[in-house]
Amino acid sequence: MAKMGRPKSDNAKERIVAVRLTDDEHKRLTMYAERHSLNMSDVLKSGLYKILENQEEDEQ
Repeated sequence: MAKMGRPKSDNAKERIVAVRLTDDEHKRLTMYAERHSLNMSDVLKSGLYKILENQEEDEQ
């Protein structure tokens, strides 16, 4: 029998990172995500990308 389900992406996201937040941080993250029609993972990843871009600029 053939496997069922969604085919794997070329850029599969296989790593999970748990983040501990205060109640206030979680509330603010949730509110930001809702206002911008994003999920919390996308908000956190965009922050990470911004930090990494700044680091690359500093290294040049």
